[in-house]
Amino acid sequence: MNELLGKTFYGNTIFEWMVAAGGILLSILIAKTVYWLIGHFIKKITENTKNRFDDILVDMLEEPIVFTMIITGIWYSLHLLRLSDLVESILAKSYYVLIIFTAAWVVTRLVDAILETYLVPYVKESEGKLDDQLLPIVRKGFKLSVWAIAIIVALDNAGYDVKAVLASLGIGGLALALAAKDTVANLFGSFTIFVDKPFVVGDRVKVKGYDGFVREVGIRSTRLQTLDGRMVTIPNQFVANESIINVTSEPSRKITMDLGLTYDTTPQKMEQAMQTLRQIAQAHPNVEEKIVTAFTEFLDSALNIRFIYYIKKGAPVFDTQNDINMEILRNFNDLGLEFAFPTHTVYTKTA
Repeated sequence: MNELLGKTFYGNTIFEWMVAAGGILLSILIAKTVYWLIGHFIKKITENTKNRFDDILVDMLEEPIVFTMIITGIWYSLHLLRLSDLVESILAKSYYVLIIFTAAWVVTRLVDAILETYLVPYVKESEGKLDDQLLPIVRKGFKLSVWAIAIIVALDNAGYDVKAVLASLGIGGLALALAAKDTVANLFGSFTIFVDKPFVVGDRVKVKGYDGFVREVGIRSTRLQTLDGRMVTIPNQFVANESIINVTSEPSRKITMDLGLTYDTTPQKMEQAMQTLRQIAQAHPNVEEKIVTAFTEFLDSALNIRFIYYIKKGAPVFDTQNDINMEILRNFNDLGLEFAFPTHTVYTKTA
């Protein structure tokens, strides 16, 4: 038995290989035990605390901790063997790369735990909707930045010339940026929308000749649902560079009407007509107190009355207009006020 264990393979005896394998298995077993203890004991302890942060923190960090224990155990177990310089170098570089990636994993998960505990509830309670869409972008951007730094540091520790790699990436990135300039313009457009906040999801806006409700603001485009129910996708570069009318933000909806009465209408009837218009608007609960009526023009076929009123913010516009118009029609008919229509008088001369 001792002779069998003393046989040498690749510079190490069978016994030494067995010890190294036992160390690896032991590290995996210890890591699994720690994982089980975290799930069955530590999580139960944190569940009984009032602070939710420790629950999220334990949940986020348990896998990186277990993984670190496993690769550390493998590292020390393999160092019990006599290995060539090349293998030692490969193992050392691999270990450092894994440690760097694990550190990036821990950092991203730790920040996720902080955001989930403190920032996400605040964003959900806020009235604006753009921050709800901006938060995922910030989270992804932070993760990409951390992993990009981790890859650069890992390549440096692995012996690669990071400057040469970054230079080649810079040239490739320039070519990619030129090829995808529209995409880059849309990205900057989305950033402008998030910063300036000309509208939020759900607002009714007029942009690029479209009138509709904002349903989604993405990285590349903004989606509008027009008044006839169709979905329109507009690239963000155009949204950022266009004049935007936010209909929802208006304090009230201004309604302007021109009512033409026939030329046989007396001055007293004109006064009565304007008074009736003011009374109709004042009696409606959705109309503000600011009301304008004026005898403005002598048109070709009519005496024109300009009627302006303002519908309160949030009130149904079309329903209010319908009510006002129906009341005008009823009252004018009752008062004998006739609406004019284009007419022509033809004189004939007989010989």
